[in-house]
Amino acid sequence: MRIIAGKYRGRVLAEFKGEAVRPTSDRVKESLFQILTPKLVGARVLDLFCGSGALGLECLSRGAKEVLFNDISADSLALLRKNLAKLGERCTATNRDFRACLRSAEGKFDLIFSDPPYKDDLLPEICALVNERRLLADGGLLIHESEREEEPPAGFELSDVRRYGRTKICFLRSKP
Repeated sequence: MRIIAGKYRGRVLAEFKGEAVRPTSDRVKESLFQILTPKLVGARVLDLFCGSGALGLECLSRGAKEVLFNDISADSLALLRKNLAKLGERCTATNRDFRACLRSAEGKFDLIFSDPPYKDDLLPEICALVNERRLLADGGLLIHESEREEEPPAGFELSDVRRYGRTKICFLRSKP
């Protein structure tokens, strides 16, 4: 796993061993960031299920102003901290359930990454909390990765959908 572009381009990240964690593949990440590049410079980002931090770190490499990382797993956060140290970055990282993270998050985000375990059907609950707390900035996107067909939850509209094998990425906007 590596940083694809930006100031940390080519830097190799520490990653999980084994099959227990499913990181976003470099192919999917590359396609995703080709779409997001115009939105990254100066962006405020929330990486809700950060794992090793690969998505948020890619954002920082490409000019994001701030990334808030969150994961319920202490092992994930330890790996994230190792990756932050490799890059010389300092960011806020919280060890909370996604619900607690969304309830305590302050301010608005330009991008919110939601990459929960594929077995969990969390999109409706995530969207409800994001809307309730008004966490998306005007024009902001919630990017949700899963393998299931999902309709946009109440209060959201689908901006785009991309499929990469079994991986499906939905780009959601809050309805005005």
